[in-house]
Amino acid sequence: MGDILGLVARRLGLGVIILLVVSVIIFFMVELLPGDVAQAVLGQGATPENLAALRREMGLDEPAIMRYLGWLKGALVLDFGNSIVTGASVSATIGTRFANTLFLASYAAVIAVPVSILLGVLVALLRNTIFDRVANVATLTAISSPEFFLGYILILYLSVKTGMFPAIASLREGMSFGDLLYRTFLPALTLVLVVTAHMMRMTRAAIINLLASPYIEMARLKGTPPWKVIVKHALPNAWAPIINVVALNLAYLITGVVLVEVVFVYPGIGQALVDAVSKRDFPVVQACCLIFAATFILLNLAADVGAILTNPRLRHPK
Repeated sequence: MGDILGLVARRLGLGVIILLVVSVIIFFMVELLPGDVAQAVLGQGATPENLAALRREMGLDEPAIMRYLGWLKGALVLDFGNSIVTGASVSATIGTRFANTLFLASYAAVIAVPVSILLGVLVALLRNTIFDRVANVATLTAISSPEFFLGYILILYLSVKTGMFPAIASLREGMSFGDLLYRTFLPALTLVLVVTAHMMRMTRAAIINLLASPYIEMARLKGTPPWKVIVKHALPNAWAPIINVVALNLAYLITGVVLVEVVFVYPGIGQALVDAVSKRDFPVVQACCLIFAATFILLNLAADVGAILTNPRLRHPK
């Protein structure tokens, strides 16, 4: 148990260091953008007095390292300052948007994870059959297609031509849960098509790799049915790579939704990031990038910890 806790602690410490490095990159990449930030915000017609006032308000008259430390201190308590464009708190601006993104990612994950694992088991059980070949072609097509392309295809056939679902995932206060699921179905389906293909192929590969193991051969020699060999012998030992790929795809569902949210005009944090970039609202851009990075690192850590806890060689080291 002590060895496991040590491994987990080292992974968590590494994650904190990576997040700190990423925060430095995010902050100073914005600092290195060409041009005067205050001039870009106020426009060419701004007076020198207005420019000087905005620089003081944004802290641009202080050394960059001091501004970074102040920004990092605020980020630790989820205080990212105020928006340059609206003057509102950045945390308040993106808080609801991030909750919407989490809902969309959870919606897609609830569908994608069980479907992909089930399909992965089926194609491993029926490998080298017509079903396996068709599934491989379909998944390769889904993986190779950009998210925005899949989104527009779904809009064309499920919204424009049939009218089954709305093309724009507009949300409003007080809407029922059923209406929320209905209006966000197309963006969720777009994400499902992308991540299901990857998770299914990784599940299939993990199980097929284990089917050559000696204990699997012994189970077959004993006359165990093929489905029971996979479900009771291969699948439990394949959980480590499966958990890894599931966690990585969950990270993608949250951090890779920018294009999907833009296509469906979904009010999530990805759409907020695109709007902030177009308006050069740098505090919002920095906050969104840091949230994306923290989420991705956290889910990668969850994948590492899950692999440790599901690997008997790590749970019971010799």
